[in-house]
Amino acid sequence: MMLLAITVGFSAFAALSFAMERHQLELHGKAHAGATRMRVWRALGWALLALSFALCVRDHGWAAGPVLWLGAMTISGMLIAFGLYPWRPRWIAPLACALPVVGLVVAALG
Repeated sequence: MMLLAITVGFSAFAALSFAMERHQLELHGKAHAGATRMRVWRALGWALLALSFALCVRDHGWAAGPVLWLGAMTISGMLIAFGLYPWRPRWIAPLACALPVVGLVVAALG
């Protein structure tokens, strides 16, 4: 379940970064999204963060769940901030779609 929380957190941070004009320009050049689409990205990012938090609390309870969620968010954020944005920014969108599916499959099998 923690892998699912990490992958959902990765998608959440990706969505929140897509809601920033700076990252829109980095990923798409001058053809960045409008204000409405950026609000949708922001809302999706926060909803995915809440889902990730709920997964951690459901799996580990209120005593350890929030602490593990902070660790999962640290891993997810570092993957994006120090791994993909500097080196492979075009990989972020496909991975943000694919990783939660992989996490869900692993959680279902385990």
